[in-house]
Parts: sequence; C-alpha cells; structure tokens
Amino acid sequence: MSEEAIKRRARGLDRAFDILDHLKLAGVPLRPSEIALNIGSPKSTVYELVALLLERGILQPMGQEGQVYLGRQLYFLGQAHLRHFDFTREAERALGDIVERTRETAQLCLLNGRKYTVALMKEGARHFRISSDIGEDAPIPWTASGRLLLGHLSDQAILDLIDPQDFVLPDGQRLPEGNFIAQVRAASAEGFFSFDSIADTFTHCFAAPVRDSQGTCVATLCIVAPREDAKTHYEVYRQVLIDNADQLARRTQQ
Repeated sequence: MSEEAIKRRARGLDRAFDILDHLKLAGVPLRPSEIALNIGSPKSTVYELVALLLERGILQPMGQEGQVYLGRQLYFLGQAHLRHFDFTREAERALGDIVERTRETAQLCLLNGRKYTVALMKEGARHFRISSDIGEDAPIPWTASGRLLLGHLSDQAILDLIDPQDFVLPDGQRLPEGNFIAQVRAASAEGFFSFDSIADTFTHCFAAPVRDSQGTCVATLCIVAPREDAKTHYEVYRQVLIDNADQLARRTQQ
C-alpha cells in the first residue's frame, strides 16, 4: 500500500471516530447530512462512512428519516475491552443473589445483532435443569427480555430489526407485530415483563432491565422458573429481580 493510500485510510478512520464521538455527544440519532454539517466533513464522505459503519453494526438505523445512532456492536466491543471489568463481575454477583433468594435459574441476557442471547447464567438449586445454552441465539419475539431490550427503538426500527420469520412461534402461530410492539411499550414503561415461556410448556420467564446512564436497556436480568412456583412466588421473584437489576445498573455506572 502506498504512503498516500495509508494516509487516506487514516483520514477515513479519523472521520469515522469523529462521527461516533459526535453521536455520543449529541445523545440522539441524527441524519448523515446533519452529522456532516456538524463535524465539517463532506456529505459524500460521511454517507460512505456511515454505510460502512452500519454494515459492521457500529451504527444502527433509527427512526423513519434516515437517522443513525451508536450500534450494539460497540457494546460487544466494549465488553471485549473490559473483559475483567466490574460489569461481568457485578452481573455474576447479581445472578448469585437471585439464585440464593429464589432458588431459581437466573440469567443475564443481551441482544446479539438481530437475535437474543443468554450471556451469563447461574442454575437454580433444583434437581432438574431449567436453563438455556449460553451464547445460543433465539428469536427476539420468543423472549421476555426482547420486550425490554427494544424499548428505546421506534416502532419501525423494531420491525426493521426483527426478521419477519421470527414472529412465527414454535407452535406455528404468528405473533402479530402490533401486539409485540404494544408489549414492548408496556414493558418499557413498567420496567418489567413476564410471561409463560413460548419455547416450552412448563416454565415462566421474568425479565427486568439493566439500564445505562441514558436510560437505555443494555441487558436484562431474568428468572426462569416452573410455572406453578412462578405463580406462587410471583411478587417475590418480581421484586428480587427488579432490585438486582437496579443495583447492577447503579454499580456499573459509578
């Protein structure tokens, strides 16, 4: 590669960081043309870089007017950098407290691109196993956490994110998109969601949001329990989960 080519690539990288820094400071989604104006860069350059960043998941589309904002891939990159940071350690501490107080399986769940995944898990004190495999992706509409993890997105952004086939449930029925979005809005407002598992016939799933300093749900803490036990101890499980999610958010924002 020639010296001039290296310089051009370096300038492009520098502009890409300008875009990310500006979005972070703005705190709201912006159109590429607005970004170009604010950072003093040619529109053509910004549009090209935004397209590349969208493709890599560093940015994500927001709204219906071409706005973009910081993407979830940045979160995963941050996790890699902070592998020994307090978030993982504190999350494990929260999961341990949930299991100790409820005896049920506890999980830390995240979005992974267009899917849902279990990032951490601590199994409950039971003779039989109720859990999901860590790192295994699942359709977002099949999960309690999915109703919370998408709360910061517009209706159209939610529909753009989710593969249409993911609204088809394990029993073959289709979950109406409008119903799902209504559940997202209700869950986000309440700061909690639970339902009988869609993936099986004997568990009930509870989820509470772990929010960042901007109020965006970046992860969830979950309890997976037998339906009868979930019904009997519903209020206790709900409060234990919410308390731990709130504490985890506060500890990792300090």
